[in-house]
Amino acid sequence: MNVNSSHIYTAKRRQLNENVAGFAFISPWLIGFLAFTILPMSFSLYYSFTEYDILGFPLFNGLRNFNRMLGDELFWKSLSVTFFYAFVSVPLRLAFAFFIALLFKRASNLVRFYQAVYYLPSIVGGSIAVAVMWRRLFMADGALNAVLQAVGINSTVSWIGLPSTAIWTLIILAVWQFGSSMLIFLAGLRQIPAAYYEAAQIDGANAFRRFLSVTLPQMTPIIFFNLIMQLINGFTVFTQAFVVSGGNGDPQNATLVYALYLYQRAFKYYNMGYSSAMAWVLVLIIAVFTGIIFKTSDRWVYYES
Repeated sequence: MNVNSSHIYTAKRRQLNENVAGFAFISPWLIGFLAFTILPMSFSLYYSFTEYDILGFPLFNGLRNFNRMLGDELFWKSLSVTFFYAFVSVPLRLAFAFFIALLFKRASNLVRFYQAVYYLPSIVGGSIAVAVMWRRLFMADGALNAVLQAVGINSTVSWIGLPSTAIWTLIILAVWQFGSSMLIFLAGLRQIPAAYYEAAQIDGANAFRRFLSVTLPQMTPIIFFNLIMQLINGFTVFTQAFVVSGGNGDPQNATLVYALYLYQRAFKYYNMGYSSAMAWVLVLIIAVFTGIIFKTSDRWVYYES
């Protein structure tokens, strides 16, 4: 073996060792991803074409589950509730998060404390305890009516018991959990070069004009990212609706979001095949809206490159 061949062999062996080491380090995540993501998704895709009640064996029925959705009134109801929830809560949450981030952009001694306080709801907001507290807050004898009565408004309404207001309690809860989006917005705001604002100010631009011409264009990539992530969260909301509605989507299915109805079909009525089909329809819906946002992003998202 000559010198060149020896060097090539040594380099290849070193590369092989590095590859083996790399796969060894990522193997815990890789095994978990295959076992808890790819494998369940594969089974779900298979079950979506079957009649399966968990207790027996899945029986292949083709597209019958998907055809059944077309005549399922609760399917369309849950879809409309989810669309309303997502298309109202997501813009409100992002707008509120952006506004608070603009306020926090100015450095002060208490900014970090306030950031932690405003971020806290995003950490605990999805928990069962907070959802239970939220349910109590909007009941007839809850804290909201107590505050209204204290200021002279005689209110005894159960806000979660009226079809016209129940969904708004979930939307308010979603908007309250704006902390994660706020921190991402704040990080983006602090990356905008100060020279841009100085140049705009020299040109005579006022504060509002600087916001429209400098801040907003520079923040469009961050807005794009937050919009995608929050839209996915909006379409897949479950815990809050389950607890606030008592697991039934009450009153009159006003809070029957898509994921809650999917859960009912799977674990209340044991229609696992039908619920699996519903899950893949949701995946398709999210993919369509995500694709639309990506397709239109070149018209409103600004990249310096």
